[in-house]
Amino acid sequence: MKVSIGPYINWIGPYQFAKLLMYVGFSEDFCDSLAEYIPDWPFDYIHSLKSRKIKIRIDPYDTWNMDYTLALIAHPMLVQLRAEKHGSGSVDDEDVPEHLRRSSAPPMENEWDTDELFHQRFEWVMDEMIYAFSTKIDDDFEESFYDAEGKLIDRDVMNKSYERIDNGFRLFGKYYQNLWD
Repeated sequence: MKVSIGPYINWIGPYQFAKLLMYVGFSEDFCDSLAEYIPDWPFDYIHSLKSRKIKIRIDPYDTWNMDYTLALIAHPMLVQLRAEKHGSGSVDDEDVPEHLRRSSAPPMENEWDTDELFHQRFEWVMDEMIYAFSTKIDDDFEESFYDAEGKLIDRDVMNKSYERIDNGFRLFGKYYQNLWD
């Protein structure tokens, strides 16, 4: 597999173009009022000529264990998104523990406000996704449930771990469209 994806293309419109005049001494108010008279179509046309550079080559061996291959990519992306995200997606109460649900948060002043636990719910969901993908790429994960002689140490702990992994992958599917920054 070889993946090369370039950065998003910056869109420049009338306001961005007019703001360039500030560098030669025009006021911000003048630039804003000028931008209202500049049509969008030339900028839309120029932007339509540009495209994000995307090159993807998939080799036959990449689909042999496709779940593992995708986990190798998804895990570090989730970790980076978790560390750098600037917003959170909405999360249903049934997908988080009791202490993170809306009913556990102090009342909101307005119905359109987000409660105090809004971001914590999404972070919890992301942590579950990260756990699921990290175990998928950990070649020694299953060995941790067995002793030196190969006997299962604790079936309940193993089952709970696999339930958590399944839930993390379920949450990944459910909140896939919330994975943005």
